[in-house]
Amino acid sequence: MTDPICPLCLRPIPPEAKQSLHHLVPKLKGGKGGPVVRLHQICHNEIHATFTEGELAREFNTPEALRAHPRMARFLAWVRKRPPAFHARSSGGRRNR
Repeated sequence: MTDPICPLCLRPIPPEAKQSLHHLVPKLKGGKGGPVVRLHQICHNEIHATFTEGELAREFNTPEALRAHPRMARFLAWVRKRPPAFHARSSGGRRNR
């Protein structure tokens, strides 16, 4: 069986990698029970360090929209050069909600 692919950075997610499920529409904004995607934990952390819950619900509710954002594009270009199991703390803190 092959490892799943992270829909953001497009790297494989090996079993030993920190990973999580991301609700494409945040649960607090009506996404409970909605579609989820498996991501590297570092990719998931960067999403929530970059966007508010409202922004995720309104504008950034697909992997394609997330990848197109300039800050995410810079992060993804950087993280793609790292091994699939790489993890580090996100650079920025959470934005005010």
